[in-house]
Amino acid sequence: MSKIVIVGVNHAGTAAANTILDNYPGNEVVAFDANDNISYLGCGTALFVGRQIPETDCLFYSSKEALEAKGAKVYMETAVGEIDFENKVIKATGKDGAAISETYDKLILATGSKAVRPNIPGVDLEGVHYVKLFQDGQKIDKELANPDVKTVATIGAGYIGVEIAESVQLRGKKSLLFEKEDACLAGYFDKEFSRKMDNVLTDKGVELRYGETLQEIKSTDGRRVTSIVTDKGEYAVEMVILSIGFTSRNEIAGGKLELFKNGAFLVNTNQQTSMPDVYAVGDCATVLNNATGRPDYIALATNAVRSGIVAGHNVCGTPLQSAGVQGSNGIQIYDYKMFSTGLCLEKAKKEGFDATHVDFADMQKFGFMPGQNEEVKLRIIYDTKTRKILGAQLASYYDVSMGLHMFSLAIAQGFTITELPLLDIFFMPHFNQPFNYVTMAGLTAK
Repeated sequence: MSKIVIVGVNHAGTAAANTILDNYPGNEVVAFDANDNISYLGCGTALFVGRQIPETDCLFYSSKEALEAKGAKVYMETAVGEIDFENKVIKATGKDGAAISETYDKLILATGSKAVRPNIPGVDLEGVHYVKLFQDGQKIDKELANPDVKTVATIGAGYIGVEIAESVQLRGKKSLLFEKEDACLAGYFDKEFSRKMDNVLTDKGVELRYGETLQEIKSTDGRRVTSIVTDKGEYAVEMVILSIGFTSRNEIAGGKLELFKNGAFLVNTNQQTSMPDVYAVGDCATVLNNATGRPDYIALATNAVRSGIVAGHNVCGTPLQSAGVQGSNGIQIYDYKMFSTGLCLEKAKKEGFDATHVDFADMQKFGFMPGQNEEVKLRIIYDTKTRKILGAQLASYYDVSMGLHMFSLAIAQGFTITELPLLDIFFMPHFNQPFNYVTMAGLTAK
């Protein structure tokens, strides 16, 4: 039996802990976390801020008490400051300042990620917020309740930025969304898809400011934000929400572990780092991208949970390899839904593929069917030489999310665009059309 220490107990760390505790009785599990909560579903921050859900209790699925009931020893609000890898000792400091030391046989690093902090003047002013922790969402929510806050600038039009911009508008504030790229959701969707999301946002009153780079956050009293300055102009605002990306929390390793190009811990498909008894999971670690066959950094809660499960089995002696990921994701803004998996066209070309795409759009069901029936847009990215599917994007007011799983599996299994029209897809008028958009996209691909 082993003593296993887990540093960080959010999604990946919780999954690892539960895997060990549920399947390998007799192992000793010790967990550390600097926060005062466990398992916060950060994807729900925008939902609560925008009052699409009424409270936040539902955004937690585990706790210190739940893990301890299974036999774990859990240190909360305890910061790990040093790891002695040679002697296998964790050194930490508790909330009360007390020094804590724990030895380990196996170590799982689930240190997560942190919000990118831009190196510009004014980031420390009152009214400037990040979107990462539960506490961040609470601060944003409290500020939006202030009637003096009338205009809010969200910086960064990735998933979180777009969702927060929607939430700000839903709270009755003037919502400005800034992005240095010329489209939202860059990296997930090609512009032909994201442009529709732009229209949805604009129609609801969100003011889009793309192709602008934040340079400064200003204050007239030296205390609270009153405006922001970009390379295109100055805008009066009472609140700023920074959502420009995340980076791995790797400081704890002290330079002793091999890192990926972005600073994440480089791991193999067993979640093992460059030290055999040290594993890394979740947002602090790399994943195997099945679309490219190479390590990548894709910080998603779904990936984090799976990596925690893989590490949990491996540290207990059961060899288990990650199946890799495709980066499958989805978003809904004002009822418009977009989904993607694998590589967008631009990224596929940057990765060296001779990539092209096929588009097809059609109604989900026959026009004579009563009830909801919406147009569905589909784009499939594939390699012209091997014909292998590299990515897919779906968009509709209709919920076509389950269709994305098929494309995710297709990428993982090396499925080709040539095989797609022969796929056994059932037909019933209640659900789809006999020559549906998936089949037709495959048939029309060159």
